[in-house]
Amino acid sequence: MDKLIISALELTHFKNHRSTHWDFNEKVNIITGNNGNGKTNVLDALHYLSLTRSYLGSTDSQNITHGESMALIKANLERKGGDHSLDIGLKKGQKKKIRVDGKEVERLADHIGYLPVVMISPMDRDLILDAAETRRKLVDATISQNSRSYLNALMNYNKALSQRNTTLKYFASNRTFDASLLALYEDIMVEEGTVIFEHRKSFTEELQPAIQRFYEVLSGGKEEVSVKYKSSLHEKGLRELLADKLDKDKVLQYTSVGTHRDDLVFELGGYPIKRVGSQGQQKSFLIALKLAQFEIGRKHLGMSPLLLLDDIFDKLDEDRVANLLQLVNTEDFGQIFITDTHSQRMKELSETLKLQHTTFEIQDDGTIEAL
Repeated sequence: MDKLIISALELTHFKNHRSTHWDFNEKVNIITGNNGNGKTNVLDALHYLSLTRSYLGSTDSQNITHGESMALIKANLERKGGDHSLDIGLKKGQKKKIRVDGKEVERLADHIGYLPVVMISPMDRDLILDAAETRRKLVDATISQNSRSYLNALMNYNKALSQRNTTLKYFASNRTFDASLLALYEDIMVEEGTVIFEHRKSFTEELQPAIQRFYEVLSGGKEEVSVKYKSSLHEKGLRELLADKLDKDKVLQYTSVGTHRDDLVFELGGYPIKRVGSQGQQKSFLIALKLAQFEIGRKHLGMSPLLLLDDIFDKLDEDRVANLLQLVNTEDFGQIFITDTHSQRMKELSETLKLQHTTFEIQDDGTIEAL
């Protein structure tokens, strides 16, 4: 299994980090400090280096320190036996730029999968509470890091979908219709949508046993949890589905069927976990989901993704946190980054579990102290 290690990170005008430098432990890195001091922003910078966007949903310009015109995230890393540099530059009003070993990456999509990450955050509760789009984004981000063919299919499908929707609106506003024009976009949607469907189906099949195993370790219980892939393509091919819904789509002026309507269904004991799961059960499920995501990425990429654990004590008791840290403190997991507001709590847990770690504390004035 190849190594993936961030040895150093520099942040310049990134959110509230005007100029900070970090030399990381190759195993566990614990970042502590008061709320608002920028702990999560360090993890978000690593997420940026991986997927070229913020995990928190903010735009590029919002991630530049107030009053500044640019931001830079720069890392030194070990990957597959070699030493590399990676940086991403943000500039207001301009396209973001990514460079690997000093050479600019021409297409952002070509960078996805170079630095795989899995992030566990309090925001993950949205995966249970929000609409299907949030869960599709998780699936897409995971598979895209593992498969270039999936990412290409997803981009092609979404482009054709947008064109079909625009054409439907044009037909409605001009009281006209041309089936041959729609067919141009539908041919692409059918071809790429089938690729997307098969990848998502295989992903869910891999996900299920891993989630169950991790959930049992975290919760110490035997409740059955499940993830089911909900898609209209289980019943019919996409071409037939599009034909069946054409009259409806002409009225709606958008495409009402396809892989862009897929969803994941999360269950606890055969019932929706959103309805029957306690906060602790839901949090354990979400962590199990992300650890399963990690395991699948590790298998397909041949290296362990970075594991980013943001505010892990949120809605988890100390026993479950200890179970989690014990689980990830093995050779199967690579480099880990953890944030918490209480340095003493993490110090005691680290000593109890004998973690190979470095602890950093962000002071209220923004300086970094290695404890």
